Amino acid sequence: MRKVIGIGETILDILFKDNQPYRAVPGGSVFNGFVSLGRLGVPLVFISELGNDRVGDIIRDFMRENNIPEDYVDCFPDGKSPVSIAFLDENNNADYIFYKNYPNQRLESPLPRIEEDDILIFGSYYALNPALRERTIEFLEYAKERKAILYYDPNFRSAHAHEAVRLRAAILENFEYADIIRGSEEDFFNIFGDNNMEKVYKDRVKFYCPNLIVTRGAGEVMLFSESGCEKFPVPQVSPVSAIGAGDNFNAGIIYGILKYGLRRENLSSLTKETWRDIIRCGIELAVESCRSSDNYISKSFASSYAQNR
Repeated sequence: MRKVIGIGETILDILFKDNQPYRAVPGGSVFNGFVSLGRLGVPLVFISELGNDRVGDIIRDFMRENNIPEDYVDCFPDGKSPVSIAFLDENNNADYIFYKNYPNQRLESPLPRIEEDDILIFGSYYALNPALRERTIEFLEYAKERKAILYYDPNFRSAHAHEAVRLRAAILENFEYADIIRGSEEDFFNIFGDNNMEKVYKDRVKFYCPNLIVTRGAGEVMLFSESGCEKFPVPQVSPVSAIGAGDNFNAGIIYGILKYGLRRENLSSLTKETWRDIIRCGIELAVESCRSSDNYISKSFASSYAQNR
């Protein structure tokens, strides 16, 4: 059975509304999508790191409840598990402050077994961090060698925009490893200073990776591939929290890839109809995650969605 492998940060998100804390939920870009995929019954391998502390215990317990194995989560004895403070504005979009205290030696988990057409998702600053770069490349090289589908989400937020020039070589290297890139319009503006997505694809992305999906918040989803550009409408929703929307969009795309039997060798010849079906799964999971203060789809929705799809 095909499985999904993820490399990413695990963190405890403490949510503030009107300057008052009201919720604490485990999070992290890849992690959020993995919770939804775990609830949908997708076989998972998660590569990450946590401290041996109370925050780490909370997150590990949550992983067990949501079918995310701990086999490749490195538990470091020094340092502390990371925490973020997410301040929600009037539109329930989040502004973050991060608190991190990692040890010098990081991500010492072994390489998991990867089979042909498994899916590896990576992204965010975690996939660019110089402290982790050598180990990340090792994972990516191995996945490429094993003919997995590599899915990259830059998730490059404004907090790192001042580092864009310094990090651009690593971002482009990630583009080259990827078979599918999914990013928000904001991500590409922060990286390249350009919000013309057709131009970004043609001048910055296509040479490295021919398949690009661009999300635009409540706006339409844009797909760029060898066969041209397609646009897909997004239903309007009043979000409770938009924190996990992009992460759950990724989860939906991956779920769609598995559901519709997409193989790596078929990527260059996908029809518009197949892309539409796959992207619809991304939109549906993203919309559902916005209806909750959690960072992921609910267990009840996951159960119904898996049965009805």
